[in-house]
Amino acid sequence: MTASLQGVFHVLNKSIVRLAIPIAIGTLVLTACGSDDESGGGGDGYKIAYQGPLSGQNVALGENMQNGIQLAIDEANDSGEYDFEIEYVPADDQGSETTATAAAQGAIDDTDVMAVIGPAFSGPANISAPLYAQAGLAAVSTSATDPTLTEDGKFATFLRAVPNDNAQGLAMADFLATQDGVENVMVISDSTPYGEGLSDVAQSELESADMNVQRETVPADTVDYGSAARTVVESGVDALIYAGYYEALAPFATRLQEAGFDGIGISGDGSNDDELINLAQDAVEGWYLTCPCTDATADEATAEFAERYEAAYGIPPGTYSAESYDAANMIIETIAGLGGDVNRESLYQALADVEYEGLTKTFSFDENGEFTNTAIFMYQVEEGARAYLGGIEELVGG
Repeated sequence: MTASLQGVFHVLNKSIVRLAIPIAIGTLVLTACGSDDESGGGGDGYKIAYQGPLSGQNVALGENMQNGIQLAIDEANDSGEYDFEIEYVPADDQGSETTATAAAQGAIDDTDVMAVIGPAFSGPANISAPLYAQAGLAAVSTSATDPTLTEDGKFATFLRAVPNDNAQGLAMADFLATQDGVENVMVISDSTPYGEGLSDVAQSELESADMNVQRETVPADTVDYGSAARTVVESGVDALIYAGYYEALAPFATRLQEAGFDGIGISGDGSNDDELINLAQDAVEGWYLTCPCTDATADEATAEFAERYEAAYGIPPGTYSAESYDAANMIIETIAGLGGDVNRESLYQALADVEYEGLTKTFSFDENGEFTNTAIFMYQVEEGARAYLGGIEELVGG
């Protein structure tokens, strides 16, 4: 249907502190799948899209999330509890800003898509979120952690379903502050928006903890990490924070091992994947990995989900699998709660106001679309596997 001015002002009034949606939204087509007329809603089915890396580098992170979403959709369709069907739509952005526009536009142009889970990465989110805002389409990201994405509600329909890097950077600093002999820390960004944002927070929090901090940038497309590894070793730092993704950390960690780095290594959720170990082998042994995500195989609340996931895909759930499963179920239940009045605008409005109890956490958002939970968890590579250590607050005695 064509969005009425009344409907547009309804969204704008809800998000008065957000960036105003362009006037052109008044002519956007917001159509529910299965409807025979232009009124929206009342159809037999709806679509949920996922935007993330489903090919290219860091694809493992994207597949983790996609599998969780697909499992939620399959279970909902098989349950017999709903009078509609949900269809999954992939929107592969390869985790890249250069392909983010095309991925987002593909989801937007399919007028049966009522909500998007993603974008998965912060860089593509910065590109895609304005497009989703123009289309009045909710973009619920379970993994984009750049704090600036929700500043002043600048992206009108963006909802972050994960603690941002203000929490993750603080957790890194708090953890290192409890480690004996750690006084000098190097913070290295991979130069992506995610890496820069996490580095900024980590550096600030480390300095607030009276640690000496050195800051470096090593772009993710670096061919040979030998020089960067020597810089780290020659600096004499006690610990290293790498803010980037596993695809780049793996060769970097290999060079660090070869150069003789013997300090504490710590990275964030972008590296928290088994593929890091597959690529780097024993070079990442002992490395710590933070994440706003729990281990679905270790948490009692997600144990049954983990069994169903492994039965469906032949592998255990990975980083953000359970959180993405929760987000998909949140969207599905919100659609059901709207009855037949389902369109992009009504669904976004309901999601912005939601309080949904998932397997992993309670989902709710503030007026800027920011997630209201700040829990961060720690993992460590032990004997060639990622071991779940628990919540940072418990580990540091907070």
